[in-house]
Amino acid sequence: MWRRRQDRAEDAARPDAVQAGSALALHLQNGGELAAVQVDDLPLADGEIALADVTCSVARFYGTDIVDPRSAGYFEDHPTFGRRWVPNRRLDARRRQEAEAAAEPQWRDHTVARVVLTSTGVRLKPSGSSTWLPFDHALLSGVTTGQPEVVLSYTLCAPLLLTGPAAPWLGVAIEHLRRTTF
Repeated sequence: MWRRRQDRAEDAARPDAVQAGSALALHLQNGGELAAVQVDDLPLADGEIALADVTCSVARFYGTDIVDPRSAGYFEDHPTFGRRWVPNRRLDARRRQEAEAAAEPQWRDHTVARVVLTSTGVRLKPSGSSTWLPFDHALLSGVTTGQPEVVLSYTLCAPLLLTGPAAPWLGVAIEHLRRTTF
């Protein structure tokens, strides 16, 4: 029930999010600049400027090691051979396929996070965490925008997915910083 309400809220906000991204793109094309914002609880480096402070849903795209499932079967009391383990090869094969599928690269670690866009990178603070995670623009290898999501690809770490009403605006702002600063 909660998920359906959240989906409806996101669907209602989607036109506004796309419109905000388009308005920012037009503003930047006409020579406008990104305005600085005040972020009190994020320590910034010398010369680093905060440009946005929003909340987004975030996820990372990566694979994991295959966790071998335990062997399936049962113990049998055989009249000739005594008590012995009888494997269930079909169930073992199905569990192995499921484990391989679960280990394939996919969007993982879905959470809501505070996202601060700065002049040098994207800073994330997942909900319930006290640690800021840095994703520097210098390591950014690609920005892919969708509606309403942005995928940031990096040279040294797994891609980062940002979704929510602020994502289209962030995508435009990050692409602008990417073109103008590095």
